[in-house]
Amino acid sequence: MFNEPLVSQKQQQQQPPLSFSSSLLVYLYVGHFLARWGARMWEFSVGLYMINVWPDSLLLTAAYGVVESASTALLGPVVGRWVDKFSYVKVLRIWLLSQNLSFVIAGGTVIALLVYEDVLSVQFLVFFSLILLINISGAVGVLSTLAGTILVEREWVVVISEGQHPGVLTKMNSIIRRIDLVCKLFAPVVTGFIISFVSLTASAVALALWNIFSVGLQYWLLMSVYNGIPALSESSRKRVLRSTPTDIERSPSTNENLNSHYPGDDDLEQVNRSWVRKVIERISRVPYFSSWKVYLKQDVVLPGFSLALLYFSVLSFGTLMTAALEWEGVPAYIIGIARGISATIGIAATFLYPALEHQISTLRTGLWSIWSQWTCLLVCVASIWVPNKLAAAYVLMGGVALSRLGLWVFDLSVIQQMQDQVSESDRCVVGGVQNSLQSVLDLTTYVMGMIISNPQDFWKLIIISLFVVTLAAVLYSIHIYRVRKHLFHFEKLHPLVRMVLRPS
Repeated sequence: MFNEPLVSQKQQQQQPPLSFSSSLLVYLYVGHFLARWGARMWEFSVGLYMINVWPDSLLLTAAYGVVESASTALLGPVVGRWVDKFSYVKVLRIWLLSQNLSFVIAGGTVIALLVYEDVLSVQFLVFFSLILLINISGAVGVLSTLAGTILVEREWVVVISEGQHPGVLTKMNSIIRRIDLVCKLFAPVVTGFIISFVSLTASAVALALWNIFSVGLQYWLLMSVYNGIPALSESSRKRVLRSTPTDIERSPSTNENLNSHYPGDDDLEQVNRSWVRKVIERISRVPYFSSWKVYLKQDVVLPGFSLALLYFSVLSFGTLMTAALEWEGVPAYIIGIARGISATIGIAATFLYPALEHQISTLRTGLWSIWSQWTCLLVCVASIWVPNKLAAAYVLMGGVALSRLGLWVFDLSVIQQMQDQVSESDRCVVGGVQNSLQSVLDLTTYVMGMIISNPQDFWKLIIISLFVVTLAAVLYSIHIYRVRKHLFHFEKLHPLVRMVLRPS
């Protein structure tokens, strides 16, 4: 028993080195950082832009969220299929070009709206066109970011870790998530300081310039990774061959052609049934429906749906809560710092997850983390009854920040379950559907924001959010019970109870 730590340490020392230069992983992480930084700048800023353009209402903020989430919900499975179909290089090029160009256009349009402040009262059609352009370019940028997320997090990380010593996948997942959270930490802080101490227009200029000057470096770094790791090029070649239809698939069979001519009257009913069956089969082959069919066959449907439900919540530093805090009078740099603290707690989750996963398994880590998130969100509900509005806003931010530890540990747990249990041929498709499902629930949040658009009624959205998180935790608990036939080891509590109750 006492020798177990020494044995595990000895095994760690005997682990074989990576089959490629470790500097390539650094390139991967830096390229991912540059791409995520621009996306996080836009994610934080867009709510502040919209509440500034149309004060005293969450309508424009919620409308943007609806457009962004709806586009991801509808096109997420198609993006997943597209990433799965084309070569890594083609996906990489289209992803980086479309993401950076979209955020440049969005930033430029925001600058025009902020510089010409009276455009709403003078030229409503121009105002509407600019708002529409912001919504479209933002949605394209988010879809491009989704393609990059699937490519790097769901595909490249798994391919790179194959054949390496155990623990590489867990470590890479944690680092990738840590990078995303670092961007979530510092991008809002930097942007918030620019907004508070320079101007809102300056933040839009910074967003556009970042995407213009970083895209070339992103491409060079990620292409270096692709060219330096043979497993990636080999996997890309297999994907292209797999997506190329064979001659048998291109042409219908001879028997089918012969039997399709001149059906007799007695066979009319059979022909009708065959026609209906063919229509159903053709619909099922449509990328959107076939993607969902693949997703629903997986063993990780309930964990995936539980994770997606967490997106139906305003209890995060998203655009709706950011706009509501701005309306309450919280300065932008304070919101940025609070979001940074939230991300710092999330970064701590990436260090905590590998240790928990090693000690209590991936499944149980997810169980403990989602209920710990739920517990922290009770603080947010308590903020509703704080009489001072500014104090209530700080209590709300504190509860959301604390809940990030459980949220991100749960996120990592579900992602690893999908990586372990989903086959290689379905990995990108399942990733695309999962992101689409998350966007559907995110879309529902913004629809609720449009219905309850008065910032004074934000407490109603808080109550609804806690109810949905409760539902997610219950569904994941059901999944755990189905797999493990129990939730807790109650027998392990008996010695503890006896020790506490033992008379002194």
